[in-house]
Amino acid sequence: MTDRGFDLDARLRERERAGLRRRLDPAESVGARTRFSPDPRGGAPDFGDRSLVFASNNYLGLASDRRVLQAAENAARSVGTGAGASRLVTGDTGLHRAFERDLADCKGTDRALLFSSGYAANVGTIEALGPDAVFSDELNHASIVDGCRLGADETVVYDHADPDDLRAKLAQRAAGSLDSATEEDWLVVTDSVFSMDGDVAPLTEVCDAAEAFDAWVMVDEAHATGLFDDGGGVVQREGLADRVDVQLGTCSKALASQGGYVAGDEALIEYLLNAARSFVFSTGLAPPAVGAAREALRIARETDRADRLWATVATLREGLESMGYEVLGETQILPVLVGDRDDALALGDRLADRGIEAPAIRPPTVPEGTARIRVAPMATHTDEEVARCLDAFEAAGREVGLL
Repeated sequence: MTDRGFDLDARLRERERAGLRRRLDPAESVGARTRFSPDPRGGAPDFGDRSLVFASNNYLGLASDRRVLQAAENAARSVGTGAGASRLVTGDTGLHRAFERDLADCKGTDRALLFSSGYAANVGTIEALGPDAVFSDELNHASIVDGCRLGADETVVYDHADPDDLRAKLAQRAAGSLDSATEEDWLVVTDSVFSMDGDVAPLTEVCDAAEAFDAWVMVDEAHATGLFDDGGGVVQREGLADRVDVQLGTCSKALASQGGYVAGDEALIEYLLNAARSFVFSTGLAPPAVGAAREALRIARETDRADRLWATVATLREGLESMGYEVLGETQILPVLVGDRDDALALGDRLADRGIEAPAIRPPTVPEGTARIRVAPMATHTDEEVARCLDAFEAAGREVGLL
């Protein structure tokens, strides 16, 4: 009889041969300093020495902040540990609504809607809108790519952060659809801060191009929420809230929790809560996650927590570049370009030997020849810890032969 099952062992061996197999290395805690264990499989973790973490998206260092922890506990005690059902059934609580009001105020919109994750927000929003054509930046996050696959009739990829190429492809599509008997709905989608390169989309020019062809604009602020003007993102920094139709983001990075959100006008939010399958058919975000994210947003908006992060970013960039490293980007994400995959893996290992957790990022996550160490500091790293990170990069780079 023909075997129509799945040979997963063979697939894993192929990934091993290609250098693409990944393993889970559990951390003892989430913060600027923690211990890690090799993958324990079904056993208990065997933690080693404490490391400095320079690879987390916990940018403001709030995941272990006592105020955020207390907010999560208060939410669990007053509302419950889980929502218990879809928001459309019995899982819609006052806590969810309060946080959504805060997000809408922060983003300058009528309303906001919480999803179970940023991934679910991207996929659900694009699928619900169902555009005839999506114009997507070539380096957009995988959740945007998957949303396009599920929800768009056609996806047109434009060159990374290139509004001229976007405009040209919009014009090409317009010229080709002049004889169409029906109006088409177009959506231009981009991240604001790109997670692997640390650069920022030219949002004003993207809006200009989209408006010239009456297309909607959707911006994913996953790596920007909480870090810019009034706790908002790049949309807020650039004053574009009235030009971006769909503002989307996550609570799992600077807001130190879980979940995603969409912010926009009344009609958009009302439509999504009725039509976005990833919202309709998911249990509401757990109340402790909502409470934690709400408190983290308050801290981001009302304190100078982000100022410390930007000072650390500047020190790291200057130090790394002075050694001779090429550092990409312009944000809190500092990609140290190595190029060769094996060199990047070796550099990451040498950094780990010196107590710095900053693993290599290699293909297929990034293009061939652009392997790197993605350095992501936190606002809670001290000056001494930043100096230790720089010392480790210098020693490890010399050992690997990069400096």
